[in-house]
Amino acid sequence: MTGTDVQKEAEDSGPSGYAAARLRLLTEETRSGPPRRAALADLTDEWLTGLFAAGAEGLRGISLVAVGGYGRGELSPRSDLDLLLLHDGGDTKAVATLADRLWYPVWDLGLDLDHSVRTPAEARKTAGEDLKVQLGLLDARHIAGDLGLTASLRTAVLADWRNQAPKRLPELQELCAERAERQGELQYLLEPDLKEARGGLRDATALRAVAASWLADAPREGLADARRRLLDVRDALHLATGRATDRLALQEQDQVAAELGLLDADTLLRQVYEAARLVSYASDVTWREVGRVLRSRAVRPRLRAMLGGGKPVGERSPLAEGVVEQDGEVVLARAARPERDPVLPLRAAAAAAQAGLPLSLHAVRRLAATVRPLPAPWPAEAREQLVTLLGSGRPTIEVWEALEAEGLITRLLPDWERVRCRPQRNAVHLWTVDRHLIETAVQASEFTRRVSRPDLLLVAALLHDIGKGWPGDHSVAGEIIAKDVAARIGFDRHDVTVVATLVRHHLLLIDTATRRDLEDPATVRSVAEAVGSQGTLELLHALTEADALATGPAAWSSWRGSLVADLVKRVSAVLAGDAPDDPEEAAPTAEQERLALEAAATGSPVLSLRAQTEPPAGQEPSGAPEPLGVELLIAVPDQPGVLPAVAGVLAMHRLTVRTAELRSLHLPDGVDGSVLLLNWRVAAEYGSLPQAARLRSDLVRALDGSLDIAGRLAERDAAYPRRRGVVAPAARVSVHPAASRLATVIEVRSQDAPGLLFRIGRALEDASVRVRSAHVSTLGANAVDAFYVTGPEGAPLPGDEAASVARKLQETLRG
Repeated sequence: MTGTDVQKEAEDSGPSGYAAARLRLLTEETRSGPPRRAALADLTDEWLTGLFAAGAEGLRGISLVAVGGYGRGELSPRSDLDLLLLHDGGDTKAVATLADRLWYPVWDLGLDLDHSVRTPAEARKTAGEDLKVQLGLLDARHIAGDLGLTASLRTAVLADWRNQAPKRLPELQELCAERAERQGELQYLLEPDLKEARGGLRDATALRAVAASWLADAPREGLADARRRLLDVRDALHLATGRATDRLALQEQDQVAAELGLLDADTLLRQVYEAARLVSYASDVTWREVGRVLRSRAVRPRLRAMLGGGKPVGERSPLAEGVVEQDGEVVLARAARPERDPVLPLRAAAAAAQAGLPLSLHAVRRLAATVRPLPAPWPAEAREQLVTLLGSGRPTIEVWEALEAEGLITRLLPDWERVRCRPQRNAVHLWTVDRHLIETAVQASEFTRRVSRPDLLLVAALLHDIGKGWPGDHSVAGEIIAKDVAARIGFDRHDVTVVATLVRHHLLLIDTATRRDLEDPATVRSVAEAVGSQGTLELLHALTEADALATGPAAWSSWRGSLVADLVKRVSAVLAGDAPDDPEEAAPTAEQERLALEAAATGSPVLSLRAQTEPPAGQEPSGAPEPLGVELLIAVPDQPGVLPAVAGVLAMHRLTVRTAELRSLHLPDGVDGSVLLLNWRVAAEYGSLPQAARLRSDLVRALDGSLDIAGRLAERDAAYPRRRGVVAPAARVSVHPAASRLATVIEVRSQDAPGLLFRIGRALEDASVRVRSAHVSTLGANAVDAFYVTGPEGAPLPGDEAASVARKLQETLRG
């Protein structure tokens, strides 16, 4: 039977004919999805038109209007009918009689009905008081009666909506936020509400309302398809349960999947999650644009500038090379060339996350359309930017989602596709596999002060469950994938092994601590053999806690934490070895000795800048050499204040310190004096590097006291106040008395920031200690610095004095 035949049967046979035709339509195997929903709406229109014609004979100024989902022609098998009987205020008694003749047949068939009887003025008044009524009327569609009456109401309602948009849209946004708080996020729930949860059908409808306001519009690519997919699932759910439900319960997922011709319930959930994720991302972008437009309308730029209310609209401030902030978003600089700069997506993402700002939709799409793939292995900068992004805490999530929405994540990390939107059928887990991995990195960012290699911790957090997209033990599969990924992103052989070990054994500590006898030496020895080193144990301990916290509240407790800590303590005792050698014994290179002799002869600083292409010590070369930064060599006659002076000059010139070594150099016999040698790797925050002569000139002035570095940095900070951005873990300063025989080792783990090394150096100078050597490394956004210090006489500091220096230094960094 064709659709026309079905409608004819309904028209000829009254309510019983409609019911039979409806049933026939819903059981047709050849028709589903949008065609069936449209056919069901058409069939219902024909039936209601017949009822209206029979009851409204002789009446004028009255029409029957479909609103809401029915108005959009989106009738699922058990959808209720949203109807408005519109009249011009004439014969109200006849209108009431007609209403009864319309509503009762609907109820008699057991259909849900949301109905109202109003004049156009009443409809507009109610819409002005009730946002949900307003939203329903935006989709008003004429069914029968006076077409002009319906058309005039539609025109008036749309005009009202556009005129009142600055007031109503914030109300709508708040309504969406409240619903999300109650219902959760559709893209992560095991039993989601397809309509009410965030990213569901209600949000898709809200986006249509925003577009109708003409104030802003949602990114449309894929949005219609996502909405269709959610509606198809709801149709199948209605048919499978025979009920008007929007909640996709566990016990019904297999049947719904079969109804849709899908492999299994996991495939069903993954499709739902993908659709919800697209709607959620479109909502984020749209509401951000609404806020921007409303703010720009609220205060004119000139008035804002007169009142000192901030930067004029449209002003750009640099964040990183090729990346700027504009109107509260991160956008590409006008001079940026994504087609020539494959690191730009990661650099932009890291800058956005560090600043706590969203990546603009236009920027992400331009990157996705034009950027070239990264070479394998990645350049050092790309790896550092990834680590910075992962270590940025909660803002990482929004930035990561923006990259993923445009396909950039799977281009950077192809293995990500297997875990993307993958459900976890475990009541303990709150998230899909991919979101759990990002959540683990967020949690791990809180522990970067606990480990000496925060970069390895963050990458292992991102990869620890990557094997869940493959058959078999996910830890075993994950180890193989982690080796490949870690090598591809540019870690050396040793670091690749550490990351792979962390992924392979990420459940080892929690499983052993909670299921084995820790008093049995064999238990502890087996863990020590699997871990292999103190450094890996330190990382595994932090990863274990981050993983559990990212899983859900049931996965971690103080009791579990104490058991793991006890196990770690016992394993550490087994792994304990000799203290490391003093690092200041390495012989200088010929270039370093030449500079040192020149500094000793002239009594002033000598420096050189050169591109560094050789791999760091201990790292094997792979393929063609890559630029690792700019090597800055400085030789300075030994004197107080060298460390803060050099660090301050670099901060003034906006140079980021990637690694730094400072040590006292023994000069050949017959050469008087002592020289400090600084071997640093630096990079410009943005723009080009300064000339070496300019650096030397400023360094001379800094050392003789004629250059007020602290004042210059304070002036710059006042002119360009730093954004709130990431709330990083507090700096951690510790003393390692057994690390050296010749000096006291003070270690600082902190968030990297402009001027950080200057502040540390000045604090150590103020404490009247001498820095014999310094070993500084910047890993993403984390600084891990070790300072070998002595008292004025050159001896290690007494324990209480060392503790006092560390305490004052920590107070300085927290101030």
